[in-house]
Amino acid sequence: LQYYHRLFDIYNDYEGIANLKTVNDNAGKAPVTVDRAIIDLLLDCKEYYDLTGGLVNVAMGSVLVLWHEARNDGLNDIANAYLPDSEKLAEAAKHRDFSCVVIDEAASTVYITDAEVRLDVGAVAKGWATQRAAERAPEGMLISVGGNVCATGPKDEAGTPWVVGVQDPDGGENYLHTLYLTKGSMVTSGDYQRTYLVNGEFYHHIIDPDTLYPGNLWRAVTVVCPDSGLADALSTALFLLPLEEGQRLLDACESYAMWIDADGEMFYSEGFEELIRT
Repeated sequence: LQYYHRLFDIYNDYEGIANLKTVNDNAGKAPVTVDRAIIDLLLDCKEYYDLTGGLVNVAMGSVLVLWHEARNDGLNDIANAYLPDSEKLAEAAKHRDFSCVVIDEAASTVYITDAEVRLDVGAVAKGWATQRAAERAPEGMLISVGGNVCATGPKDEAGTPWVVGVQDPDGGENYLHTLYLTKGSMVTSGDYQRTYLVNGEFYHHIIDPDTLYPGNLWRAVTVVCPDSGLADALSTALFLLPLEEGQRLLDACESYAMWIDADGEMFYSEGFEELIRT
């Protein structure tokens, strides 16, 4: 996980490693020879982009960095917290075309042809890395990586499932549900994570590519899926989609989900309730 963290980091350099920051720094300049893991991640990200109709777009870093900077400034200076400038957001949104990310598998290079396009794999990298770790781990383990939980098999030879909690978006002490998880992943995306306050209103980190502002359809979405990387992508996409459209996407991926709306009402996809323990 630490190795993947360094490879997928867009903020820091590491000696002897060509990572995604290296790729971003060379946008519009030259291809960068990278580790095969970066190639595989970006190929999967292209599949997620196509699958979600562009809702999960790791080439949208030029937009996301404006929110990242505003959030960091707002957390460090609460009294002067601000929203990103709308004109700057609109300008950045002109530079998010995934087709500008040229992946050469044979040469193991990545080249961003538009000098203003930036990669930000935050929507999928944690789940993707967790899945790779799970594939290398023994059976019978539960890997928890900040909102991404992945089981490599039942906890004992008797086939006993793991029990995983679904957090209350309002911060209650009790879980909304506990779920049985034997093999596969559970991922939650919510509006209560990575927030900051501007003029009495909280703003979170899940940005709708259509509005360029945080999505507001749901408080939280929990996805259960065989693959942790796909679960990460699905939880982001479902957070930005109306219920029926999200259900169609789930059906195409043989996955399950639970949505929580602004009033705290919970909605379940077919099959999700069968996973509920309490």
